[in-house]
Amino acid sequence: MYVFMGHMRWQDIKPYEDWFWKKNRINLEFDWVTQIEFQDKSIHTKSGKKIHYDKLILALGSKPNEFGWPGQDLKRVQGLYSKQDLENLESLAPTIKKAIIVGGGLIGVELAEMLRSKNIELSFLIREKKFWNNVLPDYDAEFITKHLHKHHIDLRFETELAEIIDDGQGNACGIITKTGEKISCDFVGLTAGVTPNIELIKNTELKTKTGILVNSFLETSVKDVYAIGDCAEISEPIDGRKAVEQVWYTGRMMGETLAATICGERTAYNPGPWFNSAKFFDVEFQTYGNVPAQFDQSLDHFFWQHPVLEKCLHVVWKKESNEFSGINVFGIRLRHELFDQWLRNKATIKFVMENLSSANFDPEFYATHEADIIQMFNSQKGFNVRVAKKIWWQKLIQSL
Repeated sequence: MYVFMGHMRWQDIKPYEDWFWKKNRINLEFDWVTQIEFQDKSIHTKSGKKIHYDKLILALGSKPNEFGWPGQDLKRVQGLYSKQDLENLESLAPTIKKAIIVGGGLIGVELAEMLRSKNIELSFLIREKKFWNNVLPDYDAEFITKHLHKHHIDLRFETELAEIIDDGQGNACGIITKTGEKISCDFVGLTAGVTPNIELIKNTELKTKTGILVNSFLETSVKDVYAIGDCAEISEPIDGRKAVEQVWYTGRMMGETLAATICGERTAYNPGPWFNSAKFFDVEFQTYGNVPAQFDQSLDHFFWQHPVLEKCLHVVWKKESNEFSGINVFGIRLRHELFDQWLRNKATIKFVMENLSSANFDPEFYATHEADIIQMFNSQKGFNVRVAKKIWWQKLIQSL
């Protein structure tokens, strides 16, 4: 998105400098794999090459969800998942006056910010009552919904796509919703989630479910074949984690884990407590642990929102034990390493709130709000939490 918006250049998003590969004896093959022969330990490519392997790592990524909508294969209809998608969008952007995005997730909101940066009129079709309400609790979803409205996005809640209209020349020129409403446009973005991209190996001896099934060592059902990233499905998920997790940092951690294994130090994949981060236009978002969209009777929660600034915080804990379960935070940066430690150590909600200032990533440069947060928390929840007097950087200075 930052290349499209002019904040970065193409060369800025290369993972490494061009000299890196040769220096580290890594051969890049710019080709398409058409077939894998697991018994022969070889892969076949579109250009006609046959390449033998000792160990094979499958990192096939995701593909956009498509639900058989009429018109989904028209021109001027696309997702936002690859370099080719970005190149196509850049070529189309000067001709787009009105766009429609289908699916209200993180990729959808990134695409919305990209299009709005070019002053393109935009409608957003969302199945839920509020933005990302299938993931975020009501308070959080309402907060983000209001922020998106500020950016002049036409949010169409509880609205689903039925058909994409052909202009007679193979281009999208509008959509029809399931209620029969017709909306004209000249671009349709399909961002209704992703699924593992496993077509290449689907009818082979490799065991699959939603993704390629792997054990805790990222080993597949075939010897010397591994899977990592978006295409991998953990056969026995770690407590509090999903079997398929399609976020960048899990792919990175899987890669680091598997690197140890293939270099002779067999290592189990253990990502620890769940975390993620994203950006909703001007508001940064972080989540640590488990903050469900719907709260059951076993959980209690507390929501704080700044009266003027676009900042809020939502913490969750177990009623019976007061064990901290998770936090969503918008507009305030918090330290991942502390929340990871607190979740692993089963810290109480009282301990977390008392030490909230230690987790604040911004105290040297921005106004802090812990005193207001804790005052409201005590008032609403009947706790007697005191604001920690020393924040992390003061403690660090004293320890030197």
